[in-house]
Amino acid sequence: MLSFIMYTLFMIPLCFFKKSWWLIQNFLFLISFMFLFNVDFFCWGGISYLFGYDYLSFGLIMLSMWICVLMILASYTVIRYKFYNKLFLLMILMLLLMLYCTFCSINMISFYFFFEGSLIPTLFLIFGWGYQPERLQAGVYLLFYTLFASLPLLLGVLFLYESLHCLVFSLMYKSDFMNIYLYISMILAFLVKMPMYLTHLWLPKAHVEAPVSGSMILAGVLLKLGGYGLLRVFEYLVGIGVMINLFWLSVSLVGGFLVSLVCLRQVDMKALIAYSSVAHMGLVIGGLMTLNTWGFYMTFVLMIAHGLCSSGLFCLANISYERLGSRSLLINKGLLNLMPSMALWWFLLSSCNMAAPPSLNLLGEIGLFNSMVGWTGLVMLYLMLISFFSAAYTLYLYSYSQHGIHYSGVYSSVSGYTREYLLLMMHWAPLNFLILKSDFVLIWM
Repeated sequence: MLSFIMYTLFMIPLCFFKKSWWLIQNFLFLISFMFLFNVDFFCWGGISYLFGYDYLSFGLIMLSMWICVLMILASYTVIRYKFYNKLFLLMILMLLLMLYCTFCSINMISFYFFFEGSLIPTLFLIFGWGYQPERLQAGVYLLFYTLFASLPLLLGVLFLYESLHCLVFSLMYKSDFMNIYLYISMILAFLVKMPMYLTHLWLPKAHVEAPVSGSMILAGVLLKLGGYGLLRVFEYLVGIGVMINLFWLSVSLVGGFLVSLVCLRQVDMKALIAYSSVAHMGLVIGGLMTLNTWGFYMTFVLMIAHGLCSSGLFCLANISYERLGSRSLLINKGLLNLMPSMALWWFLLSSCNMAAPPSLNLLGEIGLFNSMVGWTGLVMLYLMLISFFSAAYTLYLYSYSQHGIHYSGVYSSVSGYTREYLLLMMHWAPLNFLILKSDFVLIWM
């Protein structure tokens, strides 16, 4: 465990060398592969006093490392225009370090510390490399929504320590607290981070203002912190969860349907993809709140799948933005004529977004449907609506951007760079080939 943390720490001075961009990118690829071979399927591995990982942590750390490498690969304009590229690399490494420590913490208070710490590099990415002046407002939204909900979480953690004299995750599974205040304080911060409908307003703002790397890490990993936290804290809130969880499940499903309708009205490609994240996370919260095995396993699957798929779509939106200088669907139309070879990637990632086989999203959604319908058949109507509108807004995004007469201000035909094809391939390949090893997701509990 410590070896990977030291590896990342010792990469920080390299940021300030000349021509270190590709070096750090390759080193991050190397650490991803080294970590991949370190997997311990059946129990906690890499245990120390503060850190350790089980299969759930392993999957999310792997996702964090992968997305951080791809962020560097996607942000070529930062190095091309020498736009504070050394500080940019520093922010990415700090973020990776924070995320790594968050997912590895076996102690509740160190988890809380790193959970909040991951917010700071993200904020700097939005403030420093964002596009419009409104990025300051978006950053404040992000900060206040998250911090508003996380003070109760800290108080909840301190209360747990007072009661149990221990905050290690694996030693708390026998406790069961019947305390409404503790329940609200422990899960509210994670529901805002997910984000659940009604606490989701920071997400579209942050996405629209963030640079491509900010959007990738937000959609890819930071939303998963909420799901990971919920999976960890429900161990000792089962008794009261059984009584109250219906409320969160209802809000998430109704919200998922309403957000899908909002997606159909978007003209900004990034905003559309950001709102679709809220709809997908609604399903995740719904499945998680049923507290059954299917729900817990498939939450993990859909978090990994959504991280890769959403991140890939943000890359595509950014590729169009770099060519046309706009993310508006009114200008980004007829891209099939302008960038014919990119249309294939739009198609592949859009179909993953609407959970077409053989993507990992399909496995996750089927499992979550199974979990919720098994819990109560009444949710079936909303599940049908969410599925239908999920396909509807994805088709709207794809057909509106690729078909039609292209914008008259654009005359040339441009293709993608090899770097962009590599970037999209690295999002799409794990998303569709991991389904071959889908039995592995059924072993983390």
